[in-house]
Amino acid sequence: MDLNGVTKLVISILASFAAGGIGSLFTFKAIPTWYAGLKKPPYTPPNWAFGPVWTTLYLLMAISVFLVWQKGLAVNGAWLAFTLFWIQLVLNALWSVIFFGMKSKGGGVITIIVLWLLILATMITSFRVSGWAGALLIPYILWVSIASYLNIGVWLLNKSTNE
Repeated sequence: MDLNGVTKLVISILASFAAGGIGSLFTFKAIPTWYAGLKKPPYTPPNWAFGPVWTTLYLLMAISVFLVWQKGLAVNGAWLAFTLFWIQLVLNALWSVIFFGMKSKGGGVITIIVLWLLILATMITSFRVSGWAGALLIPYILWVSIASYLNIGVWLLNKSTNE
């Protein structure tokens, strides 16, 4: 890999983990307080599972966008996959701001549904550029499917509390 490739990889990793870092600023404060007091749906994973899962997912996401970027943005479909990736990454961080920071369960539901659709679009367009780039996003959409279930469940089970 040349210096340009290394630079793209580093940018991809730093940006992906920055989104996670932004999200965690809002999440960590709310977990032991607001979130702890909410009713949760069955099969809610333990709190300790979220950190390792998200760390792995951000790394896979970074490699995925790097693979698309490495193909060259002039390659058919690469620019769209690349652009969709960054849009969904911003929305990924924004979900934590809305759900945990603003304590908006309903806003979180809307945001995570849009996020899921953007991940799907990113995955499909990435597959067209690089099979590996698309495949690396499969665990991400699966986990966001679980997170969607949890967010919708929390919203339904706690409708009487401020939303």
